[in-house]
Amino acid sequence: MASRAKIDVLMVGVGGQGIILASDILGAVAIAAGYDAKKSDVHGMAQRGGSVVSHVRIAERVYSPLVAQGTVDYLLALEKLEAGRSADYLRPGGTAIVNDLAIPPAAVSSGAQAYPSDETILGLLRRNGGQAHLVPGQAIAVELGNQRVLNLVMLGYLSTFLPFPVEVWDAAIADHVPARFLELNRRAFARGREAKM
Repeated sequence: MASRAKIDVLMVGVGGQGIILASDILGAVAIAAGYDAKKSDVHGMAQRGGSVVSHVRIAERVYSPLVAQGTVDYLLALEKLEAGRSADYLRPGGTAIVNDLAIPPAAVSSGAQAYPSDETILGLLRRNGGQAHLVPGQAIAVELGNQRVLNLVMLGYLSTFLPFPVEVWDAAIADHVPARFLELNRRAFARGREAKM
């Protein structure tokens, strides 16, 4: 590959959305394409719908798996509030890719707090002069018949910004997804790519 630029990605969502699988696939794609890649996952209360965060760093040589605040090139958020919470990680001119899905936390469900509007969340993401893309990932996954492929839909969308060939993505997906779900996940990834067009 001619360009060996550094690429820092932060993936965020809630437990059960497949953030860890998505970051595993991205890391495998980068390595297969000849880059160094390191990742770190944080998933404290993930099984109870809590926040899940995955740092993925890609470069000629990566020394630390953690992405610093204000340096993220691509923020991939599978839930809108998690995107807003991670806005400070975006670098000036960075890109946020946000699934159009709200999963209200307990404080919102109980009425103690209000869920922020799309305008508020997107405003936080754009304040550094970056781009924010609101993607109908959940709707696409439902249309495909399985909400669990949301992560591949969103990964497909992200893939259109990255310098890796589709064949490398396909091979990494095949390596990480059970055979019985492979075709569905390939379709989800393709639909995510098409959503960017």
